[in-house]
Amino acid sequence: MESAKIIAGLTRLVRDVGLAEELAQDALLAALEQWPREGLPDNPAAWLMAAAKHRGIDRLRQLRMQDEKHQLLAPELDLQQQLEAADRAAALDEFIEDDLLRLIFIACHPLLGTEARLALTLRLLGGLSTEEIARAFLVPEATVAQRIVRAKKTLAEARVPFELPPPTELAGRLASVLEVIYLVFNEGYAATSGEHWLRPALCEEALRLGRVLAALAPLEPEVHGLVALMEIQASRNAARLAADGRPILLLEQDRRRWDRLLIQRGLQALERAQTLSAEPGNYQLQAAIAACHARAARAEDTDWPRIAALYAQLARLRPSPVVELNRAVAVAMAAGPAAGLKLVDALCREPALQRYHLLPSVRGDLLYKLGRLDEARQEFERAAALTANARERSLLLERAAGCLSAV
Repeated sequence: MESAKIIAGLTRLVRDVGLAEELAQDALLAALEQWPREGLPDNPAAWLMAAAKHRGIDRLRQLRMQDEKHQLLAPELDLQQQLEAADRAAALDEFIEDDLLRLIFIACHPLLGTEARLALTLRLLGGLSTEEIARAFLVPEATVAQRIVRAKKTLAEARVPFELPPPTELAGRLASVLEVIYLVFNEGYAATSGEHWLRPALCEEALRLGRVLAALAPLEPEVHGLVALMEIQASRNAARLAADGRPILLLEQDRRRWDRLLIQRGLQALERAQTLSAEPGNYQLQAAIAACHARAARAEDTDWPRIAALYAQLARLRPSPVVELNRAVAVAMAAGPAAGLKLVDALCREPALQRYHLLPSVRGDLLYKLGRLDEARQEFERAAALTANARERSLLLERAAGCLSAV
């Protein structure tokens, strides 16, 4: 997460997101080399930023000597004055003083296609690897890598300024920004790879950016809808892991451990979104689904018919095989596993879900409830082979083993 902040600060200095990322990586590498020898500094974040800025100043000096990118520099200021002036300009910004948010709007610039905007922002702001982004998009890793490289080149050639868009362009840029924040949150909420199922720092950063964006665009219902969704989802985090780090599924969680303050904030944001729009949008509908869970004191009190209806409405608004898979789960809870399995089986040929581990995971769960244990075991094993998250893989293999012991 410090990497994202460093990149944002450096972008204000060098006016090139690709160069800023290189400089940030140099600073992080220097920390890996020096800290083991010299000890951890009192303020690691400040150390990293200072090291990165020194490298940025050195790079600008080199570029000036080579007469490269001369028009990007202010000739009348020395390099230190440029840095101070940029800091003052950020502090005087009429809308917001957040470099990370500025960087999101740059990465979501209309010059870039939607896929490139999302990939670049997740790379720069979320610190996600190319592999993690590919899993989030359900596309090949090489495709994501190409999108990122081309996006950086496009922004550099266009000399996109490090500033928020004018009010006339703000609404049109929000959709991409919201989707980026949503994907960052999702990666924190259920990590696609690694040793940990949760990445709390990503959840917190997405929530922070969402709240800041809500202050920036207070009349945009989908901004409040996304904030509501993230607040309610994040309220469960303390109950989602066992002491040994094992994931605890929603219906098995101790709801007394859910954060009531976050739930309250989420419900308030949802109410705000509903007052601003008669027709609910994507995030508002998802928040309404999350609210159904939040309002149920016990798992058995959950209004599954209402959730199934909301997913059907969401599927009409934003057709997606993932939404249909979630709807199948709700239908199974409302009308029985056989009804849900019928919907899941219809999704098995969907190309986008062929490598999506939750498809066989859901199918395995429904087969288990129907007593088709051998088929369920095979689905859980297939799901385990598809996931890159170690904790989730262990859980799925445990469920597969449970099918054998239940025979």
